Amino acid sequence: MQKELAKQYDPKNVEDRIYDFWLKGNYFHAKVENDKKPYTIVIPPPNITGQLHMGHALDNTLQDILIRWRRMQGYDALWLPGTDHASIATEAKIVEAMKQEGITKEDIGRDGFLERAWAWKEKFGGRIIEQLKKMGSSCDWERERFTLDEGCSKAVLEVFCNLYEKGLIYRGERIINWCPHCLTSISDAEVEYEDQAGHFWHLRYPFKDGSGYLELATTRPETLLGDTAVAVNPNDERYKDVIGKTLILPIVHREIPVVADDYVEMDFGTGVVKITPAHDPNDFEVGLRHNLPVINVMTDDAKITEDYPAYAGMDRFEARKAIVKDLEAEGALVRIEDYSHNVGTCYRCHTTVEPRVSKQWFVKMKPLAEPAIDCVKSGKTKFIPERFDKIYYHWMENIKDWCISRQLWWGHRIPAYYCDSCGELVVSRTAPSCCPKCGGSMTQDPDTLDTWFSSALWPFSTLGWPDKTPELDHYFPTSTLVTGYDIIFFWVARMIFSSMEQMGREPFSTVFIHGIVRDAQGRKMSKSLGNGIDPLEVIDEYGADALRLTLATGNSPGNDMRFSDEKVSASRNFANKLWNASRFIFMNLGDEDIPLCLPEKLALEDKWIVSKLNGLTKEVTDNLEKFELGIAVSKLYDFIWDVFCDWYIELVKTRLQKGGEEASSARQVLVFVMDGILKLLHPFMPFITEEIWQTLPHTGESIMVSPWPEYKDELNFSAEEIEMERIMTCIKAVRNRRAEMNVAPSRKAKIYIVSAYRDTFEKAGVFMQRLAGASECEICDKCDIEDAVCVVTADAKLYIPMGDLVDFEAEKARLQKELDNVMKDLEFVNSKLSNENFVAKAPEKVVQAQRDAAAKYTEKMEMLKESIAKLG
Repeated sequence: MQKELAKQYDPKNVEDRIYDFWLKGNYFHAKVENDKKPYTIVIPPPNITGQLHMGHALDNTLQDILIRWRRMQGYDALWLPGTDHASIATEAKIVEAMKQEGITKEDIGRDGFLERAWAWKEKFGGRIIEQLKKMGSSCDWERERFTLDEGCSKAVLEVFCNLYEKGLIYRGERIINWCPHCLTSISDAEVEYEDQAGHFWHLRYPFKDGSGYLELATTRPETLLGDTAVAVNPNDERYKDVIGKTLILPIVHREIPVVADDYVEMDFGTGVVKITPAHDPNDFEVGLRHNLPVINVMTDDAKITEDYPAYAGMDRFEARKAIVKDLEAEGALVRIEDYSHNVGTCYRCHTTVEPRVSKQWFVKMKPLAEPAIDCVKSGKTKFIPERFDKIYYHWMENIKDWCISRQLWWGHRIPAYYCDSCGELVVSRTAPSCCPKCGGSMTQDPDTLDTWFSSALWPFSTLGWPDKTPELDHYFPTSTLVTGYDIIFFWVARMIFSSMEQMGREPFSTVFIHGIVRDAQGRKMSKSLGNGIDPLEVIDEYGADALRLTLATGNSPGNDMRFSDEKVSASRNFANKLWNASRFIFMNLGDEDIPLCLPEKLALEDKWIVSKLNGLTKEVTDNLEKFELGIAVSKLYDFIWDVFCDWYIELVKTRLQKGGEEASSARQVLVFVMDGILKLLHPFMPFITEEIWQTLPHTGESIMVSPWPEYKDELNFSAEEIEMERIMTCIKAVRNRRAEMNVAPSRKAKIYIVSAYRDTFEKAGVFMQRLAGASECEICDKCDIEDAVCVVTADAKLYIPMGDLVDFEAEKARLQKELDNVMKDLEFVNSKLSNENFVAKAPEKVVQAQRDAAAKYTEKMEMLKESIAKLG
């Protein structure tokens, strides 16, 4: 490590070297120390397709702050890292790369595709891990996991079989969300809704007997091809007589019944709705109740099927136009009404999702949701901030069965096998050699599991479950989950119900929710806006510590934050301020061996700074306990910049210059306070604090494994704090008055102090001389000097002879020059106002502005004359 500090702080010369030092020291590794209390965080595993973005940077900065703090507090701290296989995103990347080569998945088969997928993972999968290291993340890299590794795959297999054996996983035909672009089903949580401008097409469905028609409206006329009924509410008097009658479906000319169902809202539109069981979740339920046929009219890629030759092969939106045209030609189109509505889109590719009936695998959610709701209600798992538990409850209380099968090849393959002869279904932890029913050969289900199925097991699968391991026994349940509010449904809820079902207890005690990082204007960062900020570029320009400080400073649990160059530049300036203060200390150490303790005798300013640091230690620790990371680091920032650098260092410079015992005790206090500052700041800015700490006197190998400072009653000097702050208030007041009077800093003046706190101000002389421009100080009961400036604070009156502050002749000349200029300006304005032509013809606003200027110049002229007269 460095043994001296460079003149300027350059993160590029420090950060990689420091991180390498930490790795070589094995300081990130947790060793299952049963005599220590564990503190565990499992990283939200980034996708192997991912590159570091500001969301990752924020998420991992917050986790690293917490883990470094707890490690220093003496906990057996484990931050377990890993990556997610991200089935949809990864498969899409590989398919796209193959497309450039002119080949498809089907050309090379499943095994050939998976070979490519694993090769892609080896090449690119570790990229984001290396980027996280650039942030200073102190993860236990020896324990890095991957959702498709052998251990996690074993856990997935065990959970699937457990749930199936309990009847909580089933295969059935249900309406699912289908992405026509990704060509796979997606869960409800993976559907993002956006407001889209659309239309209501009002249509007439004629009765078969020619007795008239029913009018209804739809936002999706293309699904009309699959209509198998029209529904009305059984309590709607308007339609009591038509229930059970037969309609002719326009353009298709299929006979369909009118059914009565409570699902229909009487006061919405005409109170009549078309029922398309294959393409709408509510219609599907109506269809089940009335035993209606289910007719799928679209292919996997959302084109109309061959069953409808006039539209076969057309994209759904192209078919919509053609169908509307034909409806109009047939006289079935009444009118078109503009309508804005929420449309579901795929969270990955943003394609409009197609609800469709499909045979898929589902998890029965109601029995799993109830214990997961109780887990939060009982306080076993707490959300920070608490308001997010309402979102959690709302989702869990209204949860539908989870569709877990995906029509993809990259992922955990479903452990279900079908007999090629008799169709027998077997779910097994090992592949059956033959059908248990007829002895025939068996084929495994081609589908894979939803990526979230494996990441739902992350808190315990990564610690060795289903095997009983020392890690699982010691580190589970984990302590804190740090995540954004946008994946409460995707991930947090699923981890809770999976842990309650498999482990019988909560996966973590606290869920620390953060918001998203927005740009300086408050907009969400996106490719379309082109306002994304690359954290690696920020690190390259400003350093990782500056980025971390910026993200931490703006953090308030659950709330979004704004990021700007100005903020990160201010963070870099703070790092420079800290560096310069450290260099000052280093340069004043001399050859003396400085002990890391306080001297026996402390001066007033020493007691003040030590007491302030002691109070800061308590406050920062309390803030961290409450997850108020932004408040904690703001207090540190203010203390370091204002209290330590701008005040204490300036206060002790006189003692350092004197030398001897006074200088020696000042050095000891400087080192003691800086050591405390560096330790408190280390979780937020690990690189610079380690570099400085290694250079100054210290004990131990690394700051990251040194003990966290603790509040001590014996270091609480509240009386001395009050005394010192009385003096500081006076110094600030004098400096402000001198600045108002434009008194040069080099000009010294005697200060007379009248105060009831005589003992306090007897000690103030050296400080007033150094920081308030005093030539000397005199404490008196009253001050009779006539020509003196009086500065008043809550605790004292300070008198400064005017003659000491001002060179009368020079000041008189300066004031006379200013008076001459003002009189010229006044003469010019008055000449305008005395011109009758100007006053009569100029706009009233312009004339008034000149009158206002004349009044201002007149007032200033009188003040200047008065000031000159006072000078004699």
